[in-house]
Amino acid sequence: MKIMSINAGSSSLKFSLFNMDNEEVIASGLFERIGIEQSCYTIKYNGEKLKQEVDLPDHSVAVSILLEKLVELGIIQSLDEINGVGHRIVSGGDRYSESILVTDKVVEDIIELKDYAPLHNPAHVLGINAFREALPEVPMSVVFDTAFHQTMDPVSYLYPVPYSWYEDHKVRKYGAHGTSHRYIALTIADELKRDDLKVISCHLGNGGSITAIKDGKCVDTSMGFTPLAGIMMGTRSGDIDPSIIPFVMEKEGKNAAEVISDLNKKSGFLGISQLSSDSRDIENGIAEGNEKCKLAQDKFVRTVVDYIARYYVLLGGCDVLCFTAGIGENSKGVRAQIVEKLACLGFKLDAQANDVRGEFRKISADDSSSLIYILPTDEELMIARDTLNLINR
Repeated sequence: MKIMSINAGSSSLKFSLFNMDNEEVIASGLFERIGIEQSCYTIKYNGEKLKQEVDLPDHSVAVSILLEKLVELGIIQSLDEINGVGHRIVSGGDRYSESILVTDKVVEDIIELKDYAPLHNPAHVLGINAFREALPEVPMSVVFDTAFHQTMDPVSYLYPVPYSWYEDHKVRKYGAHGTSHRYIALTIADELKRDDLKVISCHLGNGGSITAIKDGKCVDTSMGFTPLAGIMMGTRSGDIDPSIIPFVMEKEGKNAAEVISDLNKKSGFLGISQLSSDSRDIENGIAEGNEKCKLAQDKFVRTVVDYIARYYVLLGGCDVLCFTAGIGENSKGVRAQIVEKLACLGFKLDAQANDVRGEFRKISADDSSSLIYILPTDEELMIARDTLNLINR
């Protein structure tokens, strides 16, 4: 069985093609700058990498070229080999607590829920429609980032605002990165042969979130009504006093949308360092003595530690602390800083084990109160697994 996982953005389309008999990635790639000048695509397969500039006026053309290249390059012999396509969807609101096969009604719902992910849901629909047009007989699924967090109770997902906001407008915490956190929960449970774990999952990348997981289910998560909330990120502020918004509007003559844009695109690492949103650049800046870079990293670490400590109390302890995503998997320095600040809770790192990038391994010291792991995430595989399971039902 061959399943394709798709993550469509407004001007991009990322894909992975899996042989689900052994969960091997046959091919992967990215179509970039769709609808923009200098568009191109990259396809990786069989140890090779093909990159080419090509006109990509819309997603349908990108999908057409992708499918054509899969056959032309001998990755598959014909399109009949593609047994299913799974699509990543950022927000399913509170309507979807699990993945589901695509229908017209599901697509309509994703469009209706665009207010909860205005930059993402409409783009995902472009990808779905392009593949439905190109492969009309192939079953397709949608896998929601918000679904894993639907097990939160009202104390966790409600805000202390007028209850009518929730009743009338569905103002509540939805979270994000749920597919990644679910992968972490399943993988660590399999690794330790236990399903009764208290896990704190740290998805630390350009976007980031922390999730408290008990017995494989989400108890609470740091992202909120939108992915702007929670820890500090590459360009996102994370939690702030909401009164800052009207204050800045008045002082700088901006409207609410402009200030929210600043909080989404000009804050976080970029905002504090005034250098870069990339943590690698921040670490290089620190090495060169850049004080603002040091401040940015210290603030990032503080926000992560605050959430881990909060969830440690919420869960009544922690069996496993997991680091994943770009920073979590690759920055030994950030991991060390975070764990050092958690020493009062008994967390302790093995410095030698921590000296690694992107490898699934235990990095806690033998006398650590909790196990600590680096666990590379694989959202694409989760999407493929869900799609296969739905097809086989």
